[in-house]
Amino acid sequence: MRQAAGGLPRQFWFLWTGTLINRVGSFVVLFLSIYLTSDRHFTQSRAGFVIGLYGVGGAIGTMTGGVLADRWGRRPTMLVAQLGAAALMLTLGFAQTYTQILIVTGLLGAFAEGVRPAFSAMMVDVVPEQDRVRAFSLNYWAINLGFALAAIAAGFAAQFDYLLLFVVDAATTLVTATITLIFLAETRPSVSRAVKAPSGGMRAALGDRAFVVFLVINLLSVLVILQHASTLPIAMLDDGLSAATYGWVIAVNGILIVSGQLFVPRLIAGRRPYRVLALGSVIVGAGFGLVAFAHAAWVYALTVVIWTLGEMLQSPSNAATLAALSPATLRGRYQGLNSLSWSIGTALAPVLGGLALQGLGSVALWLGCFGLCALAGAGHLISGPARERRADLRRTEEAALLDTTATPSTANPPVATASDLAPTTSPT
Repeated sequence: MRQAAGGLPRQFWFLWTGTLINRVGSFVVLFLSIYLTSDRHFTQSRAGFVIGLYGVGGAIGTMTGGVLADRWGRRPTMLVAQLGAAALMLTLGFAQTYTQILIVTGLLGAFAEGVRPAFSAMMVDVVPEQDRVRAFSLNYWAINLGFALAAIAAGFAAQFDYLLLFVVDAATTLVTATITLIFLAETRPSVSRAVKAPSGGMRAALGDRAFVVFLVINLLSVLVILQHASTLPIAMLDDGLSAATYGWVIAVNGILIVSGQLFVPRLIAGRRPYRVLALGSVIVGAGFGLVAFAHAAWVYALTVVIWTLGEMLQSPSNAATLAALSPATLRGRYQGLNSLSWSIGTALAPVLGGLALQGLGSVALWLGCFGLCALAGAGHLISGPARERRADLRRTEEAALLDTTATPSTANPPVATASDLAPTTSPT
C-alpha cells in the first residue's frame, strides 16, 4: 500500500475522493435506459435516441471543457460543470414530456462530461511525472469501485422510487463540487512560467502527429473493449445463457480491477510505456478472440479475466503517455480530444460490432477483435519510440524555459506544490 499510494500530493487525494464519491452516486446514466422504458414507458427506439443525445452532448462537453480548462482554468471549469450537472440531474428527474427529456439529457451530457478534461489536466498538473502511473492506477481503481457500488445501490434505490436515483446522483455531484470549491487550488500553469502555448490552440493539438497517431491506435483497442457492453451479451444470449449470467460474468471485470489494480504500477515499473501498451493490447485481443470458442458460462468468465488483465495494464500507461505528450498550457485540449476519441469509440463500437455479427458471424467478429488489437499492439511498438522522443523533447524545452524565466524570488514549479494546495488559503 505504501508503494501504491505513498508520497502523492494532498490535492491528488482530494481529486481521488471526489472521483470515488461521484462514481458511487452515478445512478442516472447507469439506469437511464431502464427508467425511460419501464417508468416513462418510452419505446426502445425513443429511449435509444435519448441516450444517444447524451453521447452527443458529452462529445461537445469534452471539447468545450478542454478549451475552457486551458483558457479559463481547471477549477472554475470543474465547478461550473459539476454544479450544472447537479442541477440538470434534478431537472431530468422532474421532466415530463419527451421533448423536455431530450433537451435536458443533451445538456446533462455536455455538463457531466465537460468536467473530465479539466479534472485530468489538474491531476497531471499536481502529480510529478514519476508518480503518474501510480496516480492514474489509483484513480482507475476508484472509478471501478465506485461503479460497482453504484450498480448495487441504484438497484435498491430504483425499487423505491426512480426519482431517488436523480436526487442521490445530484447530491453526490454537489458534494464533489464542494470538494472542488473548498479544497482544490487552481493549477493551470502561468504562461510566463511555463512553455508558451503553441499557436493555434486546438489546431496545434490536432497537428501533433505523435499525439494523433496515439489516439488512432488507442481507438482500435477502444472499439474492441466496448464490445463487452454490446455484442458480448448478444453472443451469450445466443448460446442460451441468461441475462443474469451475463451480469455475473461481466462483474468479474470489476472484481479483478478492484482487487488487483493497485499491484499494476509495481508490475510495470521501469518498463517502457509503449511496450506495456503493446502487451496490454495483445492480451485484450486474446481475451475477446477466445469468445469465438466460448459456449459455457465459465469459459466466458475466463475470457473476461484475460481481457481485463490487458485493460489493467493499458489504462494507467495510456494516461501517463497522454500526460507526457501534452504541453502544459494545452493539457485541457489534449485531454478533451482523448475523451472525444472515447466518445467516438462508444458510438462506433456497437454499430460496427453489430454489423460484423450479423453479416460475418460470431467467429469472424471475435477473431476480428483479436486482429484489431494485434494491429494496435504493432502500432504501439512502431510509433512508441517516436512518442518517447517527442515527450523527452517537450520536457527539455519546458525545463529550459523554466530556467530562463525564473528569478530568485519566483523560481517555483509551474504547478501548485503540496504546501501550496492547503485548503486554509484562498485558491488563486
